[in-house]
Amino acid sequence: MNLPDPTPVTDLIEAFRRSKIMFAAVSLGVFDRLHESPAGAAELAPAIGVDADALERLLDACAILRLVEKRDGVYSNHPVAETYLARASPHALTGYIRYSDAVLYPLWGNLESAVREGSHRWKQTFGFDGPIFSHFFRTDEAMREFLLGMHGFGLLTSSLVAAAFDLSRFRRMVDLGGATGHLTIAACERYPQLRGVVFDLPGAAAMAREQAARSPARDRIEVIEGDFFRDELPEADLYVVGRILHDWSEEKIDVLLRKIFDRLPHGGAVLVAEQILNDDGVGPAWANLQSINMLVITEGKERTLSHYRQVLEGVGFRNVEGRRTGSTLDAVMAFK
Repeated sequence: MNLPDPTPVTDLIEAFRRSKIMFAAVSLGVFDRLHESPAGAAELAPAIGVDADALERLLDACAILRLVEKRDGVYSNHPVAETYLARASPHALTGYIRYSDAVLYPLWGNLESAVREGSHRWKQTFGFDGPIFSHFFRTDEAMREFLLGMHGFGLLTSSLVAAAFDLSRFRRMVDLGGATGHLTIAACERYPQLRGVVFDLPGAAAMAREQAARSPARDRIEVIEGDFFRDELPEADLYVVGRILHDWSEEKIDVLLRKIFDRLPHGGAVLVAEQILNDDGVGPAWANLQSINMLVITEGKERTLSHYRQVLEGVGFRNVEGRRTGSTLDAVMAFK
């Protein structure tokens, strides 16, 4: 009897081990210390306050995962770790990695219950009724690191989203829930006629001002504090919602899109930046995994282009078109 190759199963059995190795090394500051200088396990252990033998095993595991390099017992960061796992890097993803470790990892531990009940797992996991981020980000430093981690993700995708459609016809873009402003910055740097507004809550707005000030397009970028559900939207002929709609139920999406539609002038548009599922709901893999992530942490999900078209046209938008960007974030545009 010829048995099928068990690799897909055995890989998944140990997949969480690989993630947790990276999470632990980031949390312990391994990559930050190796950013300062290469070191052996015996030298590094007292510097970060851990057991030397256990650290050597962790470092060797990081080496086999190609996160660090080992030569003659001395470890150094692999370029990928130096870029994305050392907090000193402008492209660091460490804030989101720490959030994944402290928040998402426990939430995913209750995935079975989420599937049974069809709802997020905040109450079951942490005793809260919803994603009360202030509980997890008690300090400005923790919030800052998380936002910078999201900024790092944004840098990987925003220039591609900004290039997915020709935005040269628009004059003023408002990025709702724009966080650190990475998409606004990318769009304004690509289109010299475009003025951009980052519209977000005060904590994120402060970071957006800091990031915008570093851009050559800074004179065309404004940051306005506000809540897109509660407050009047700033005037624009292009509204952007990036990684926003997947957080919310159909009812709340409808409320937000109607608010955008009513505020737009004729000929204006909305640009949706989300992971678009294939029409049959299977793939791309990143979108399916993120849709499960939305199940355990929000009331939303990832959607197909057909689904977005139905929702947008239901509000009154027309000429709905989707574009794959080749990254983990796609684009949908619709006009009033």
